[in-house]
Amino acid sequence: MKSFLLTLTAAVVAGTATAGDVTGKISLKGTPAPEKEIPMDPACGKLHGDKKAMTRFYVTDASGGLADAVIYIEGAKGGAAGGPVVVDQKGCEYLPYINSATVNQTIKVLNSDPAMHNVHPTPTVDGNKEQNKAMLPGGAPLEFTFPKAEKFLRFKCDVHPWMFSYVSVFETPFHAVSGKDGTYKITGVPDGKYKLVIEHRKAGKVEQDIEVKGGAKADATLEAK
Repeated sequence: MKSFLLTLTAAVVAGTATAGDVTGKISLKGTPAPEKEIPMDPACGKLHGDKKAMTRFYVTDASGGLADAVIYIEGAKGGAAGGPVVVDQKGCEYLPYINSATVNQTIKVLNSDPAMHNVHPTPTVDGNKEQNKAMLPGGAPLEFTFPKAEKFLRFKCDVHPWMFSYVSVFETPFHAVSGKDGTYKITGVPDGKYKLVIEHRKAGKVEQDIEVKGGAKADATLEAK
């Protein structure tokens, strides 16, 4: 009977642990420099029709929501990576421009263009392997994994030197990238006190302390530089 009571008590205590979503919106303060036209070759330029391909240093909506900020939680433990992170090559650009993944999570690269590309990740952290693989139009997806955490790991195309994409790789799955309206969601965060970090390639980095109790909401503002 004593053993049963101990087991029951442990189960009740374990059952009190909860997790939730951390959500919020990242906004941009100030006016960034105008984006520049990408000097594509004629074949790639035609894939954009009448629209000009522009750089994507600062992507904002009408309300000031800032896309492509990487948000992650320091100190949270557990969780599991989801399915593959997908990066496409379309219009001679990498889409999305910014992404995030967990260590050893599959990063699947597609080629939706009628052109040959080469996929060339250039990590800088020891243990993450540099690779360079050609990819024909309609070719089978290429898959990459990285065993070490690394911020803004660069993918490039040597055939089209304006093509870049950045994938931040984290030890845990508690990370996200802000969408077109600046909003984000990090799912399944265990209750606790943590540091929330927001990083943008051009606007820099901010941090704030948060407490998760079945979820939390945390907005942040970065300044144009």
